[in-house]
Amino acid sequence: MRVWKYGDDINTDMLFPGKYTYTCSTAEEIKPHLLEDLDPEFAGGVRSGDLIFAGKNFGCGSSREQPVVGLKAVGVQAVVAKSYARIFYRAAINQGLLLAECADAVDAYKDGDAVALDTEAGVINVGGRAFSFPKLPPEILAIREAGGLLPYTVQALRGSGGQPRRRGRGNAAQG
Repeated sequence: MRVWKYGDDINTDMLFPGKYTYTCSTAEEIKPHLLEDLDPEFAGGVRSGDLIFAGKNFGCGSSREQPVVGLKAVGVQAVVAKSYARIFYRAAINQGLLLAECADAVDAYKDGDAVALDTEAGVINVGGRAFSFPKLPPEILAIREAGGLLPYTVQALRGSGGQPRRRGRGNAAQG
């Protein structure tokens, strides 16, 4: 596992350049452009299980989901940051990308430190030191485990025997 460390205010354009918004729609098309202007080595060097450490306001900028889709598609295990932009946080939940907020761990990390993340306990070990972060609610962990909000919802509906409910008064054929 490798840790990729970045600073404050990493915006969605730094994560995935906006110039590709309308030409890249699949995860496979998104992956080669991840962080290309910020860290040209990232897309070719990131491996499944890697972590991103970052400063404050990670994911600020637009509401595009391509950055989250891409990070999940390359196998980023989690993003550990001092804080997140709200819209990015929500997009990460929707896609099942794990986020942990732990400023002390980000500050403590030095290149080469061993890192271990225990999301259920809310603990991240960095260079032999343990740091606590707010435990993720069981619902968020379940969404992540399912692979995102859509697969989670489909599983929940199948598990309850329910079907998606229609809005409105019925279909037009009923008049």
